[in-house]
Amino acid sequence: MASPWVTGWWSPVADALAIDNLRFAYRRGGDELFGGLTHRFTPGAVTAITGASGQGKSTLLYLLGLLLSPTAGSVTLGGVDVSGAPDDQRSRVRATRIGFVFQDAALDPTRTVLDAVVEAGLYGGQTLGALRTRAMELLDQFGVAHRAGHRPGQISGGQAQRVALCRALVTNPDFILADEPTGNLDQENAEVVLVALARAAASGCSVVVATHDAGVVGRCDDVLRL
Repeated sequence: MASPWVTGWWSPVADALAIDNLRFAYRRGGDELFGGLTHRFTPGAVTAITGASGQGKSTLLYLLGLLLSPTAGSVTLGGVDVSGAPDDQRSRVRATRIGFVFQDAALDPTRTVLDAVVEAGLYGGQTLGALRTRAMELLDQFGVAHRAGHRPGQISGGQAQRVALCRALVTNPDFILADEPTGNLDQENAEVVLVALARAAASGCSVVVATHDAGVVGRCDDVLRL
C-alpha cells in the first residue's frame, strides 16, 4: 500500500480533517486547553471556530495545521493520525495540502509580493514556472497583480491580506486554515476575503476560520464553539 503521507493517498470521500479527544498544554503540568475535544470538519464547508479570548482558537488552528503537537488525542486526515507523524512528514502534509491565512498577513518583508505567493508552492515541490503562472492568475483575480513587484511595506493592509489569500490558494490545498482573517480589514476587503473562502469551500476545500466576529460566524456553514 502507498505511504499515507503521499499526496493524494486519501480518497476524496474519506478525506476529512478531524480531531479526537484533543488536549494541549503549552508546558508540562500547565493548564490544558480543550479538555478532550472531538470534532469532524465537514469537507467542502466553512467551519468557524469561535469562543471567548483565551479559549484556544488560534492554538487549535496551529494544531490542525501541524505546527503544534497535541498533549493527548490526535489530528487525523482520512482517519490517519497526522499529528503523530515525524517532522518531515508533517512538513510535507503542510506544504502540499494546507493553506494558511493569518490575521496580519505575515508576509516576508524582504520578498516581493510575487515571491511571497510562489514560496508556499516551492516547499511542496512544484515547479517555479507553473507557480509563477498560477500566482499571477491569483494576484490578478484579487486585484493586486499590479503590486507583484512590490514588497509588503509598499502595499496597504487590505492588499497584503489579498496577497496572503493568494499564497494560501496557490497550491490548490485541500484545507485552508484562517486565523481572524478579517480582523484588521475594512468592510470591502473583509468581503473579498470571505467570498474567496466560501468559493474555496464550494470547490471542495475544507475551510476552518478562527474568529470572534459574529458576522463572520453567521456566514459559516458550521460552528465549533470553544
